[in-house]
Amino acid sequence: MSSENGAGDSETERTVWDVVVVGAGPAGASAAYAAAVAGRRVLLLEKSELPRYKTCGGGIVGLSRDALPPGFELPLRDRVHAVTFSLNGRLTRTRRSRRMLFGLLNRPEFDHALVESAVDAGALLRTGASVSRVEQHGPLVPDRRTVAVVLAGEEEPVLARAVVGADGSAGRIGAHVGVKLDQVDLGLEAEIPVPDSVAEDWAGRVLIDWGPLPGSYGWVFPKGDTLTVGVISARGEGAATKRYLDDFIGRLGLAGFEPSISSGHLTRCRTDDSPLSRGRVLVCGDAAGLLEPWTREGISFALRSGRLAGEWAVRIAEAHDAVDTRRQALNYTFAVKAGLGVEMSIGRRMFTVFARRPGLLHAALTGFRPAWTAFARITRGATSLTEIVRTHPVARRALDAMDRPAPAPEPAGPGAADPAGAADPAGPADRKD
Repeated sequence: MSSENGAGDSETERTVWDVVVVGAGPAGASAAYAAAVAGRRVLLLEKSELPRYKTCGGGIVGLSRDALPPGFELPLRDRVHAVTFSLNGRLTRTRRSRRMLFGLLNRPEFDHALVESAVDAGALLRTGASVSRVEQHGPLVPDRRTVAVVLAGEEEPVLARAVVGADGSAGRIGAHVGVKLDQVDLGLEAEIPVPDSVAEDWAGRVLIDWGPLPGSYGWVFPKGDTLTVGVISARGEGAATKRYLDDFIGRLGLAGFEPSISSGHLTRCRTDDSPLSRGRVLVCGDAAGLLEPWTREGISFALRSGRLAGEWAVRIAEAHDAVDTRRQALNYTFAVKAGLGVEMSIGRRMFTVFARRPGLLHAALTGFRPAWTAFARITRGATSLTEIVRTHPVARRALDAMDRPAPAPEPAGPGAADPAGAADPAGPADRKD
């Protein structure tokens, strides 16, 4: 792999790159690949040494697979043919499929392989490069067509015609662009090595548990001799989320196994009006707050938005004035909003429904065959939730009905029933044991 470690020589520092990508996760690697295959000079900056761990379940659905570079071989650790659903540990049911639903992999291996694809396409990788800021005006910028990327501990900036920020939701590039974030969730995860007898029981099967906190859920993803076990819930519920993870691991019978890694990560969704560019700088993936609000699935959003960012960064690099630069940046924004943005809006509505009525979703997936069929088709990439809502009037009307705010309760009168005896608003599926 062609790469640099530490400071480059003066020749490299004086180079004006066509595209500089900050962050070597799936979004950054996809952007670097897209720009490099277009024949441009591309520098990929990463602050960590590769491979590095990332808190993530590592599920690869059809949309992710279809966004990979041609010929890319997924380093799968398992292939999922069955899903066990539970409602906070109750009403457990397993649904099976003859065809593979989705694949499971370790993020360090996957991310590193994506970077290798970008390098093979012609991008130059530089690790150990921590970006402190970017400047589009001022003494560090030689002309209006250039962006200065300032690295921590270095006097001379890296110069580029276009910059793609893929350095995460708390990164420097998103702050420069002015990304605005809405929904923030906390994911906690443990990588648990297990003996063969336990691994065999989980092979080819995942568990999804709809959790006790509004909008929360847990997962078990098998990867050979290791189970990736995690939960996610709203930020601000840290203690309750940790209790959920501990209880989840305990009731699965895994508390006696020592995790090899325990980690946490915040996921952040953009607001609808959040910018995706500023001048010659674009953001994608987590740096742009692009992920599915309901499931918090981010890999497919990273791959797809990264590819778009790389393609439009090439156009911005070729722009000769501010008007053309702005036009290309707006085209990138339109491409993201027309696809990923629509998916996010449907995901937000699904999240609202799920947070209110997790039992309803559980009952549908475990007892209503069309719902399970739709789930399987979505995971395989044969369709998407957005497409189902768009093309199926029944699905659209059902989402409209469930997403409608509940009417305010009438004031209790003197003869009102005791609230303790009132019907459970979550529905019978939540009460049944």
